[in-house]
Amino acid sequence: MTASIAIARRHRALAALPVVVAAVVTPLLLRPAAGQEDDDALLAEGRELYETGCSSCHGRDGRGVVAPDGSARGPSLENAGEAAAYFYLSTGRMPLANSEDQPRRKEPAYDDEEIAALVAYVGTLGDGPAIPDVDTTGADLATGGEIYREDCQACHSASGSGGALSYGRAAPGLADATPTEVGAAVRVGPGQMPVFGPETIPDEELNDLAAYVEYLRSPEDPGGLPIGRTGPIPEGFVAWLIGMVALLALVAWIGTRLPIRRRES
Repeated sequence: MTASIAIARRHRALAALPVVVAAVVTPLLLRPAAGQEDDDALLAEGRELYETGCSSCHGRDGRGVVAPDGSARGPSLENAGEAAAYFYLSTGRMPLANSEDQPRRKEPAYDDEEIAALVAYVGTLGDGPAIPDVDTTGADLATGGEIYREDCQACHSASGSGGALSYGRAAPGLADATPTEVGAAVRVGPGQMPVFGPETIPDEELNDLAAYVEYLRSPEDPGGLPIGRTGPIPEGFVAWLIGMVALLALVAWIGTRLPIRRRES
């Protein structure tokens, strides 16, 4: 009798075991991982910031907004990706008060956490390039210089100080650009800049290019005074100006040394 009761209780315990296990394991399986919760919170913050500061020009769905006159108030962000969002936000080029103005570098309007949230949200609006992982450690400056002179110098000048473009636009100076910003700009082609994908400038060469842009901040000047490193034409003009002033000063000095002959009356 006692043995039968014990066996029955054991069977009931074994029968209840799956229910207990399911009650314990199911919430654990349904609960999102900590990383997923962080990602969801980041996207939620990015969406809120986007709707407040970006949707008026780029649209709530990121497809852009057309002004009443038919012009585009803001471009579509469907193919902008995280790289474009990071470039424009980290350099303070966005948000822009007037969509017709050329975006120029200034202090960012958002802090680093807000930029990360906006970048993550914009990345969900379409299929665009990710932020490149640029590492200048051990980069080849010679290779970076070749790439810069071939693809960048025509607009940004040999010294990276920028230059004039068409339609009143200008290529910005690169003195304040970080390696990641250089990489993002190369991949997205902001403004009139062309896009250089991995098939044109591979990731390894992108590291070399970013290292060379860093080098341009304080390059070696074995030829003498840099004179602002604005290029050979301004430097030649300065040399010509100094030479002409020195020549005129010499002529004036020689004139004071020569005797003046009076004409006999």
